[in-house]
Amino acid sequence: MAYLLVFLGAGLGGAMRHGVNQFAAQALGVAFPFGTLAINVAGSFAMGLLAEYLGLRSQLPQDVQLFLATGVLGGFTTFSTFSFDTISLWERGEWVAAAIYAASSVVFSLLGLLAGLVLVRLLTVGQAA
Repeated sequence: MAYLLVFLGAGLGGAMRHGVNQFAAQALGVAFPFGTLAINVAGSFAMGLLAEYLGLRSQLPQDVQLFLATGVLGGFTTFSTFSFDTISLWERGEWVAAAIYAASSVVFSLLGLLAGLVLVRLLTVGQAA
């Protein structure tokens, strides 16, 4: 059952990723991987929220945790795509764009995760775990 939950969650996350990429391509063009950057930052933020919440409210069933964290967020976040996009920019001779993209993806994804952790901590101050 656990594999089915991860499979279904990953399908949902992958469909969400595709939607964000399509929107970004239409809104901002395809010369820079804005969609992947947004997905990595948003996915890291969501993982921070989820990890902190699960740490405080561990009574959620393991199946729900698998579906959300491993499935949905695993299907949504795109670090392998990030790597491909960075190398593609580099190979096209766009070294500055590749460096900016790689650095901003890492920095803003880490900040996104931290923001998620902090937000849950602020919202749950004084609440029993």
